[in-house]
Amino acid sequence: MLASLTLLGFGPTGWGLQLLRATAMTLAVSMAAYAVGMAFGALGAWAKLAGRRPARLLAEAYTTILRGIPDLLVIYLFYFGGSQVLTALGHAFGGEGFFGLNGFTVGMLAVGTVSGAYQTEVLRAGYLAVPKGEIEAARMAGMGRLLMLRRIIFPRVLRFALPGMGNVWQQVLKESTLISVTGLVELMRQIHIGAGSTHDAFAFYLCGFALYLALTTLSGLVFRAWEGWSIKGEPRVAGRMAA
Repeated sequence: MLASLTLLGFGPTGWGLQLLRATAMTLAVSMAAYAVGMAFGALGAWAKLAGRRPARLLAEAYTTILRGIPDLLVIYLFYFGGSQVLTALGHAFGGEGFFGLNGFTVGMLAVGTVSGAYQTEVLRAGYLAVPKGEIEAARMAGMGRLLMLRRIIFPRVLRFALPGMGNVWQQVLKESTLISVTGLVELMRQIHIGAGSTHDAFAFYLCGFALYLALTTLSGLVFRAWEGWSIKGEPRVAGRMAA
């Protein structure tokens, strides 16, 4: 047990610093993927709600396909397909050899594209939950589209979408483990490397269990606090009914 703690520590033979760096990499690629997914999600929700029929059909195909295939397959398609396209372009401009995509970029785009399919539905449901009377009142008050979006629609959609957005973030955080297949040294890959190098697999996988649990638990607390902040000033229907 003492030997295992020494391996996971920050001493000369410890792996603590590498594990912390890998944890930071996991957070970085997860946040980047989540931001990409939010951009795709906002565009997809708009296409489903206000877009013309071709845009709605494209958004439906996007959400249906991306939610129906394994995430690992998407990562492989981005990594190998993207590298093949990049190599072909390089050869077309006189380059030689293989041109591979950066593991961080592949992970960010692949996981972000998948999460965007889920965020599309989360944001769409959040918009549909906004009382129509509030939007009509804003129009009657003479608000323009951008002002109404900033003051009414965006805050209210965010309020209703936050629980779902928290779930998608947890999903992205756990899907980041799949990015290790691209060679990116995030937390899961670093755990594999440490377990293989020291032959103390149990200690490293137990450490990974603790680190991922800490990340998801802290994320849950942050989103719950955000949800609590977002409902300040909301009427408490249950309290009035009980009174």
